[in-house]
Amino acid sequence: MRFTVDGDPVEGLRGQTIAGALLASGTLAWRTTASAGRPRGVFCGIGVCFDCTVTVNGLPDVRACQRRAVEGDVVETGPGATVPDADAAGEAS
Repeated sequence: MRFTVDGDPVEGLRGQTIAGALLASGTLAWRTTASAGRPRGVFCGIGVCFDCTVTVNGLPDVRACQRRAVEGDVVETGPGATVPDADAAGEAS
């Protein structure tokens, strides 16, 4: 199964999440926090923290750890989610 991330092809296994395929390909971070530009990828892995958000087929703020990759998906990474992160809330140092 193949999809693209920022225009680059990524191979994944059928039923694998976008995050799983990215991690398997060696990609550990695919966005940065909106406020401090810190790298983010998978943190909780259960869809609670929103650290792994991507845009999939034009739909923003998709949690990559929850969304199964589908053949032909177009995934875009970005600078940060539109949901608050710990940096924006002043909780991170």
